[in-house]
Amino acid sequence: MRQTKRYAFVTGASGEIGGAIARRLAQDGFHLYLHYYKNTSRILELTEELKVFNIDVFLVQADFRNSENLMRITKEIFQLDVFVHAAGESEYTLFMDSSDQSLEHLYQIHVEMPLRLVRTFLPKIQKSEHGRILFISSIWGEIGAAMEVIYSTMKGAQLAFVKALSKEVAYSGTTVNAITPGAVDTAMLDRFTECEKLDLENEIPLGRLAKPIDVANAASYLLSEKSDYITGQALGVNGGWNM
Repeated sequence: MRQTKRYAFVTGASGEIGGAIARRLAQDGFHLYLHYYKNTSRILELTEELKVFNIDVFLVQADFRNSENLMRITKEIFQLDVFVHAAGESEYTLFMDSSDQSLEHLYQIHVEMPLRLVRTFLPKIQKSEHGRILFISSIWGEIGAAMEVIYSTMKGAQLAFVKALSKEVAYSGTTVNAITPGAVDTAMLDRFTECEKLDLENEIPLGRLAKPIDVANAASYLLSEKSDYITGQALGVNGGWNM
């Protein structure tokens, strides 16, 4: 029988992809812990939107550059069935021009803090009938991108973590997967001109950029009971851009 209440923790919920995943999980009946950092107005708007689903929503504010936040976050979480890491930032520059600060910052956001959170949450997740861990990685974690070398490296590390951890926790029925979006129409593409975005769309077999809801729908499936036999996988949501 399905548990009467299921709880999901979503990092980066104030972002466009994280917000879309939160909405989709609310539609699926999950109660939500929504992490954000600075964008208070956006997370409050999202909370207001979610009221129609009649679910519990708890806001968790934290800067992933500050490891002291870990203990505070974990104290605020009781039952947990699903962990989704959707928080992320990128830096567009030549690798030789990158700074130690940007290297450390991207490492903390994409690797260090989510791994520490998963390690802390694992006992709770493994108690669930359908424990799920999901990383929103990137196509660049699979094939790499010039001008985004550090970002590609961190996203690749997430994929290695998913594959390894999935084997370690499979005995409990907990699944660990990743989604690797291609080009998604979010603020992360604002650095490109409309002409450059059009050229990008022309490279994608399906002829358009992904929308945040495309990623959210894939997340909904991987976090559902229907995906009980899928683990250690990276699901490409890229319109055929990488096969």
